[in-house]
Amino acid sequence: MGLHFSVLDAFALHPADRRGPEHVATAVKPSNSLAKDQLLQAFASSLTLPVGTEPQLLGALCQVLQLPGSLVRAQLVYQMAAAYKMEDKHAQELAIAIEYFHSASLLFDDLPCMDNADERRGALCVHQVYGEAAAILAALALINRAYALLWHALAGLPPGRQSASLAYVEKWLGVEGLLNGQSQDLHYAGLAQDSFSSEKVALSKTVSLIRLSLVLPALAGGAHAAELRLLERLAVFWGLSYQILDDLKDVYQKADQTGKTADRDARLNRPNVALDLGAKNSLLRIERLMRLGDRVLTRLKRRLPSLSFMEELRLRFREEIAAFEVTGPAPGL
Repeated sequence: MGLHFSVLDAFALHPADRRGPEHVATAVKPSNSLAKDQLLQAFASSLTLPVGTEPQLLGALCQVLQLPGSLVRAQLVYQMAAAYKMEDKHAQELAIAIEYFHSASLLFDDLPCMDNADERRGALCVHQVYGEAAAILAALALINRAYALLWHALAGLPPGRQSASLAYVEKWLGVEGLLNGQSQDLHYAGLAQDSFSSEKVALSKTVSLIRLSLVLPALAGGAHAAELRLLERLAVFWGLSYQILDDLKDVYQKADQTGKTADRDARLNRPNVALDLGAKNSLLRIERLMRLGDRVLTRLKRRLPSLSFMEELRLRFREEIAAFEVTGPAPGL
C-alpha cells in the first residue's frame, strides 16, 4: 500500500455506515449517464486519505464520500463547463469542488448547535456516528480539498477570468453569501420578519450554491456579460423554487420519504416558506418562479444552443414538483 489511498480503498478497511452492509451496497446507485458515473467515481476518489488517518476522522470522511446524494450540482457544473469549452479534466475538478463545498455545508448544518439533525441521505448523520469533532474536521477536510481542486481547475485561465472566478467564489461562499444566510437561518427568530423573510434567507443560503453551479463555470469559460446576467437570474428562480420545495417536504413529509430529519424548521423556529404561506400558496409561488425561469432559459438557449442540456434538468425538477404530495398536516396550520 502506498502513502495514500482513496475512499474506494478505505471502504474495505473502515466501513462508513455502521448500521449494516446493505447501506453500503445501495448508497451509490448506478446511472445511465456516463457523465454522472464519472462524477460518482470522482466524488469518491478526489480526496485521498493518508495511511494513519485517525479512525474517527477516517470513518466520517468515508461516510460522506460513500453517500454523495444526487450530485445535481456537480452535474450542472460539469455540463455548464463543457458548454463553455472547458477542458474535461478541469470541468470535473470544478464540479467536484462545488460538490465538496456543498457536502461540507451539510455536515455543519446537521450539527447539534445548528439544525440538530439525526438523518441525512437515508443514514445517521455523521456526527451521530463519529461525533461532532470528527464531523467538523471532515467538513474542513472537504473544504480544504475543494479549494485545491478549484485552484487546479482555474489555474490555466487568463488572469482576468481567473481573478473574477476566484472573487465570485469568495463572495458567495463568504460573509456576503452562504455564511450570512446560515447565520440568518440560525437567528431567524430575532430578525424583523415579513411575508418574504424566508425567501430573503434562502437567497443567501441556498441560492449562493446554485449561483456557483450555474454562473461560476460560465464565468470561468468566458461567457458574455448578457449570458452571465441571465444565469444570475436563473439561479435565483431555480434556487428559490428548490428551497420552497424543500421547505414543503420538511413540513408535510416524513424522514422515510425525504431521507433526512423532518419538521426541523417548525421545532427550531427557522425560516420556511411553507410555514409562512401554506402548501397551496407555496406551490403557486414555485410555479411562478419556474415560469420566470422558463423565460430566462429560452433566452439562454437562443443565445447558446449548447445550454439546451438544462432543459432536461428543468423537466426533472418539474417532475419532482408534480410528484410532491401533502402527507400530513403542517404544525400550527
